Amino acid sequence: MKIIVPMAGMGKRMRPHTLTIPKPLLPVAGKPIVQRLVEDIAKVCHEPLEEIAFVIGPSFGKEVENMLTDVAGKLGAKGSIWYQEEALGTAHAIMCAAPVISGKVVVAFADTLFKADFKMDTTQEGIIWVQKIEDPRAFGVVKVDDAGHITDFVEKPQAFVSDLAIIGIYYFRDGDFLKRELQFLLDNNIRDKGEYQLTNALENMKQKGVKFAPGKVSEWLDCGNKDATVYTNQRVLEFCKGQPELTGNHKNENSVIIPPCFIGEGVVIRNSVIGPHASIGNNTVVENSVIRNTIVQNNSRISNAVVAGAMIGNHAELCGKPADLSIGDYTTIHGN
Repeated sequence: MKIIVPMAGMGKRMRPHTLTIPKPLLPVAGKPIVQRLVEDIAKVCHEPLEEIAFVIGPSFGKEVENMLTDVAGKLGAKGSIWYQEEALGTAHAIMCAAPVISGKVVVAFADTLFKADFKMDTTQEGIIWVQKIEDPRAFGVVKVDDAGHITDFVEKPQAFVSDLAIIGIYYFRDGDFLKRELQFLLDNNIRDKGEYQLTNALENMKQKGVKFAPGKVSEWLDCGNKDATVYTNQRVLEFCKGQPELTGNHKNENSVIIPPCFIGEGVVIRNSVIGPHASIGNNTVVENSVIRNTIVQNNSRISNAVVAGAMIGNHAELCGKPADLSIGDYTTIHGN
């Protein structure tokens, strides 16, 4: 089994955090989003992972590339790096890793997480994971017949077609077939809304006889913007409650930690209340504060503050400013 992870997008809805770090590397419950994604996929696969291909932007840097290949290595797979120079759509992003597209392939876009209690049925010709949502206009959706097969794919419908939104995870038993259909779109400049869309390749495969089944997850967690990511952090902490990975070697001085929380290595907490649903990154110092339902990244300092529903970046400093915040790296805020 191979996994292809397109993750070259700029993450504009997550600014200021994505000005200094790619969105899929933002932490949720102490781990980068993309790491949790591939670990979750590995758990539901019947088969060992052969390769994980990460499609990134050319400016991500060597440190990011090394981190990604290390994530793959820890799952027993080869990690490979591919570049998408220009944002030309989902089909184009996948084809940036064209040499990897063969045999059994999972494609997983790196701004989503999921909770599942199933094993992937790799005997299916194709699986597209979906979730019923109230407003599907911002997503690709599918229609399903009485036999349980997908009959239609529609990209971001403005009129109601279906409420089964594609969550961004796909399985293909025949990766070579997928590659031929993706290449057909590129060779013939077939675009939808100005971009090469995976849904067009899926439609062509379906017309040629491939039967796609809808895969169901028990929970779909979006990481598209600050509020969604804070909520995802809350849910992942609930899933991981009680696991030792949530607590690093830290110093607690006259403070209360209300689980579930993630507390990183080298964290110092003084005269404070942390939690529930707070993630405190490595080497961060919290003093005389209350922090709940918040993500704080590494090497930051928070003092004399009440913080909820917030994201605070790396090397940030917050003093006496109670608020719902989204603070980027190296930011300093002092309240009155």
